[in-house]
Amino acid sequence: MQADQLRQNMIIRGPLFSEAVQVMTVIPMGESVQIFGKGLISGRAYTPILSSEQLATLESPLDHVPFDGDATKYRLGIEALRLGLAYEYDPYFALSIARVDPLPHQLEAVYDYFLAQPRIRFLLADDPGAGKTIMAGLLLKELKIRGIVKRTLIVTPANLQFQWQREMKDKFRENFEIVRGEVLRTNYGINPWQEKHQVITSVAWASRIEDARESLLRSHWDLVIVDEAHHMSAASADKKTFAYQLGEALSEITDHYLLMTATPHKGDPAQFCLFLRLLDQDVYGDVKSLEEAMRRNSAPFYLRRTKESLVTFPDPETGLTKKIFTNREVRTIDFQITDIEFDFYTQLTNYVEDQSMKASLDSSARGRALGFTMAMLQRRFASSLCAVRRSLERMRDRRQKILADPEAYRQAQLEKELPDNYDELPDNEQQVVMDKLEGLVASIDPALLRDEIQALTDLITTASLLEQREVESKLLKLKSEITERGLFHDPKMKLLIFTEHKDTLDYLVKKVREWGLSVTAIHGGMNIGDRDTPNTRIYAEHEFWQECQVMVATEAAGEGINLQCCWLMINYDIPWNPVRLEQRMGRIHRYGQEKDCLVLNFVSTKTREG
Repeated sequence: MQADQLRQNMIIRGPLFSEAVQVMTVIPMGESVQIFGKGLISGRAYTPILSSEQLATLESPLDHVPFDGDATKYRLGIEALRLGLAYEYDPYFALSIARVDPLPHQLEAVYDYFLAQPRIRFLLADDPGAGKTIMAGLLLKELKIRGIVKRTLIVTPANLQFQWQREMKDKFRENFEIVRGEVLRTNYGINPWQEKHQVITSVAWASRIEDARESLLRSHWDLVIVDEAHHMSAASADKKTFAYQLGEALSEITDHYLLMTATPHKGDPAQFCLFLRLLDQDVYGDVKSLEEAMRRNSAPFYLRRTKESLVTFPDPETGLTKKIFTNREVRTIDFQITDIEFDFYTQLTNYVEDQSMKASLDSSARGRALGFTMAMLQRRFASSLCAVRRSLERMRDRRQKILADPEAYRQAQLEKELPDNYDELPDNEQQVVMDKLEGLVASIDPALLRDEIQALTDLITTASLLEQREVESKLLKLKSEITERGLFHDPKMKLLIFTEHKDTLDYLVKKVREWGLSVTAIHGGMNIGDRDTPNTRIYAEHEFWQECQVMVATEAAGEGINLQCCWLMINYDIPWNPVRLEQRMGRIHRYGQEKDCLVLNFVSTKTREG
């Protein structure tokens, strides 16, 4: 090509350019020429000065845009553009790119409630097992498709982090990273909350560890999802837990905020109002506004559906719907402790009352903690003789150490007190607290300590004798009930037993194994793990599904464990917090359960606790 052949709007190509270029202006410069042009693909400006030799390498096959690009890339580009606009034409577009089979109530929540709000601030409080994870995943996909969300934070109890990560990847092709202590340590000098766009973290860790909380709150999120959000509740405005304070702070640094829990209300309207203020400070400013919303049966930012109201899509031929969940029956199983057990119970009660009276004379936090420790002894007796015996042994051993070195005890007790949220703590953390509190004494007077050690020794001796004689009425009632239900004759039948105490769990595992049944267990001291790592939660869950007839569990299995393979559950201990009962039952009574569920609550009618 010659310089005199160049003219405005000509399309030129050649090795000097990475794309076809449209000539805008040509300026002669002696034997050379300067071209001002625009790339047809990139829009980039080109201003080269070309010699006659360089001009010779150029060609202009057409005076219009060529259509000889990569057809495959062109099709992919058009498809990407189409998908980017698909939500405008397909109201359920996320379903076409997610690996889920949604149910009517899940679509209702996401498309009729969540997405109807310009700024999502919502509490989803459906019963356990309704598929809240799927609803959260569909919301995330829809918001990402619309370009509204890029940075997402999921806050869960520690034992649910892996489950959320797995489900987001398997069902929605979304990759999330779990941020915990080692991530902060290995990223020293860098804030991982700001560097990562899709993160899962533990509510307990992020709220209690100062470095984690401060670095988290220096970031901003487009969407925050809180699972088991009842962990963020607080008793009153002047007694806000660390978790509640974290919830308040997250509300300030995110545009869209979704709280999910099956048990948001603990019977106190004022406390529930405080919880709802995490979403909006003004909508439920007082109890009257909440009561008015309940009267109208219309509450902004709040949706709760019970299992009984959830149905399938209508049958295409008959138009009829079916219940999604099977029936659930809850029975109270009364049992009476024997006379010799009652004698021990009376002996224990006398000791507890004596020590509680001494604790009441101390108005400090230490005195209140000692009183609580005494009350826990009777609670542990209600669980099992083994549990109360082990507590008594630990208390006796600690008192013997105090008697040997009183001064060391004085210095060690300066900061021991009962946490306000003790009943909300995971069972392994509760045990850590109790290990400390069991060392509290009302007095370090040597004579009084010797008397208490003797009283504890007598109680331990009696409890040990009762265990050796194997006459514990509660254990005998357990064996009677599972025999009556046919567990010993049906190797495919499964049983889930809940207890509050690790000591009772160990005791039951041993006894059930002695009865010839295969058994596995889950407790708070176990790591999450995987299916190939023994003594982990996921391994135990898989073992129960595939091999074992019986699972014994503490509250660690009350959330995030799916056990639809089992229809029979026994609450060997009744928790103080009724919320935990509903969480427990949700492990077996959930979507995918094919049989009616039976739940048996063991209650002693001859004790104060019963």
